[in-house]
Amino acid sequence: MKMKKYLNISLIYAIAAMVGGVFYREFTKWNGFTGVTALGKVHTHLFLLGMLMFLIVALFAEHHDLQKQKLFRAFLWVYNIGVPLTAAMLVVRGIAQVLNVSLSSAANASISGIAGIGHILTGVGLVLLLISLKKTAESVG
Repeated sequence: MKMKKYLNISLIYAIAAMVGGVFYREFTKWNGFTGVTALGKVHTHLFLLGMLMFLIVALFAEHHDLQKQKLFRAFLWVYNIGVPLTAAMLVVRGIAQVLNVSLSSAANASISGIAGIGHILTGVGLVLLLISLKKTAESVG
């Protein structure tokens, strides 16, 4: 039962990754865009940081009660805000690139800043996960 929750989260990220990949392919094709765009990174970010991460977490959860760790519960919140925020800003940046939107310096900085916050939250989440896994390993023996 513990494992099911994390497998469900993994599935959600996998579906989001596939949607991101299809959107990238179709949106660039529709607009005749052939260059490099941030949209191309959405698919891999969500697959690796989302789906793969929670497949690994599910394996750990099957053998250890991670949910008892306060830092693990914090990881779930922080990480699951950081990864989607990062992906959303990749979509925003990518759409602007494909449509060749001339962004003001404030809009450009805002997109970068929010993406940076997403990356910071993702990184903090990773550290929280690693510390909680370490604490779990220490309590096991």
